[in-house]
Amino acid sequence: MSTLIGREAVVVGAGIAGLTAARAIADYFEHVVVLERDALPADPADRAGVPQGRHVHALLAGGQQALCDLFPGFELDLAATDAVPLRVGLDVRVERPGYDPFPQRDLGLVAYSLSRAQLEFSVRRRLEACANVQIRPRCRVQAVVIRPDRVAVTGVRYQDAGGRSDTRAADLVVDASGQGAPTLGLLASIGQPPPPETTIGVDLGYASAVFAVPDEVPRDWKGVFCFARAPRTSRGGVLLPLEGRRWILTLAGRHGERPPRGEDAFMTFAAGLRTPTIHDALTSATRLSDIAHFGFPESAYRHYERLETFPRGLLPFGDAVCRFNPVYGQGMSVAAQEARALGRLLATRAAARHDPLEGLAGSFFAEASALIDTPWTMAAIPDFAYPETRGDRPANLAQTLMFARTLNKLASQDPAVHKLVEEVQHLLKPRSVLQDPELVSRVLAAMAAS
Repeated sequence: MSTLIGREAVVVGAGIAGLTAARAIADYFEHVVVLERDALPADPADRAGVPQGRHVHALLAGGQQALCDLFPGFELDLAATDAVPLRVGLDVRVERPGYDPFPQRDLGLVAYSLSRAQLEFSVRRRLEACANVQIRPRCRVQAVVIRPDRVAVTGVRYQDAGGRSDTRAADLVVDASGQGAPTLGLLASIGQPPPPETTIGVDLGYASAVFAVPDEVPRDWKGVFCFARAPRTSRGGVLLPLEGRRWILTLAGRHGERPPRGEDAFMTFAAGLRTPTIHDALTSATRLSDIAHFGFPESAYRHYERLETFPRGLLPFGDAVCRFNPVYGQGMSVAAQEARALGRLLATRAAARHDPLEGLAGSFFAEASALIDTPWTMAAIPDFAYPETRGDRPANLAQTLMFARTLNKLASQDPAVHKLVEEVQHLLKPRSVLQDPELVSRVLAAMAAS
């Protein structure tokens, strides 16, 4: 039985979100075209449309699992690109206040560390192998086109590589443009209000550089996370391995405590981290890249799931729905999980034999909301540890922060709790598992005894 539910689909954007979304829908449409405003490099290279691409990117275990579901055998691609396997809990030295380092244990999970450029290139090559998918670079989408009755979209209007305007018909348009301007522009054009939005003003600034791994390196770690002592300071850093025997270092700070420009200032900022581990490792390392800077003012979650109506055949996706604080490395993994969820929705709808696109947006928004809940909340709580952070603070913030600190203490002592916490942080399990009554009782008892 055919699984096709439409003839044409358009995906706006060829980042990780757009590429994974295109793979998710490719089995259900005769043709899928991905329109990307950037020129796409012929090899793994940074590109202008991903300004944060030169900084540390994390492929969490949950995102890796989703990519392997979308592209069976993708873990072999990762190994072939010289991506560095990291045994979760063991290979990265985690330095938290009070734990320098946090106990290192092999928790039975493996994640890969590689550059954003290499990951995107590998995913793009996999997608290009799909016979019914076409990726068209240097095509800038100008607007989503909707029927005169404003009920359903019919395609997109775009400018091609030669500067010519054209219209592409589509039964489904996936807006993975990052900022989500095509979707917001369409809603405004038909007089529909935008979705409610939750923002958290983090005022994050970070700077990154790539180094050659020196001949003599520590044997007890492959990477380092140095956490700040909040709220006293926001200065933190992460050093991770990349393909090609390289390290990438990202230094970050908030609310005025940002890494300054210049090589000497960059290294001085590194020397001012709470622990000397990262700075000491760099004393014999050769810098291979310029120092890249990036600013991130606020996390933003657009609650499309709260809209009563939404145009048929349109789906905002990835960052167009939720832009996460990048310091937690969640965005790519959530996008891949959203793509996997979208594919499962389409499979169910294709088998149901009714109009598969009717109500698809509402179903997808509900799925996306469930996926976003864990990473959004896990980031929001530590973000609000800084009094300068803007946004609606939880009423029980002080107790929640204390609960989190006590849970970490328990994880340092109990490998089973450590693994559970890592599974949540790697988006393998929802945060609700941390509310298990027995676990909560243990944490509350430890809080009362402290």
